[in-house]
Amino acid sequence: MADSHIVHRQCDMLLHINDITLNVELGGAGPALLLLHGFTGGAETWRPHVARLAPHRRTIAVDLIGHGRSDAPPDAGRYRMERCVDDLLALLDSLGVARADLLGYSMGARVALQLAAAAPERARALVVESGSPGIADPAERAARVASDAALADSIERDGLAAFVDRWERLPLFASQADLPRATRARLRAQRLRNSPRGLANSLRGMGAGSQSPLWDRLTELDMPALLIAGERDTKYCVIARAMAASLPAAQVAVVPGAGHAVHLEQPDLFTRAVLRFLGGAEA
Repeated sequence: MADSHIVHRQCDMLLHINDITLNVELGGAGPALLLLHGFTGGAETWRPHVARLAPHRRTIAVDLIGHGRSDAPPDAGRYRMERCVDDLLALLDSLGVARADLLGYSMGARVALQLAAAAPERARALVVESGSPGIADPAERAARVASDAALADSIERDGLAAFVDRWERLPLFASQADLPRATRARLRAQRLRNSPRGLANSLRGMGAGSQSPLWDRLTELDMPALLIAGERDTKYCVIARAMAASLPAAQVAVVPGAGHAVHLEQPDLFTRAVLRFLGGAEA
């Protein structure tokens, strides 16, 4: 069990895990649900959903390394996927959680899959939102490492605001233009609260090209799995169905009217699907 020193701060806490400090937000009661945000996100990603999840689950939302109020160390190697997984297992240990349901979005979905593969005995169920087991083709993986490195360099060179402008214009997020202006403003403000070094090193250390792909290991993940994708995000609809063909106990939920960030674009449908899968009250 990891050494942990807890500092309470309003509704969240800072925990010293291994050699870094992670910001964690806790809520609810019952079986544990570990919530893992996407790149540029944070624990606050899940706040709109916690009120409906908390009556059925003990929610544990964490700022992953390099994000939000968690530490952003200077060594990109500290961000590698296996180190992130070790930190999360130590976090669960420090909270006295033997097994948890895992819910991850995008980058957080990759983390959830890696955690389930590394320690399947710790994962009771798995919810993958707009996630992938990684990039199978070595040449494509190498190209992604190079593009992520270039993007990381640009974040540190040009600053966070310029990066967020560029990030929000990606075709992957085009459907978010339909969100209310206030929602888009909150999302942008949250992204700008990250540190340039943290985001840059997250790309270098745990980008999709840097991690070991899990496609060949999906058959080992026999916990119940829900794979969520937005119907407007055709790439991840295809990935979800391909994953379901290998996972022993998976189901796919394609959410209408949503793109990549289903939890943000169709929050009611997203939470309803998660609760239905986890055995919550909503149907």
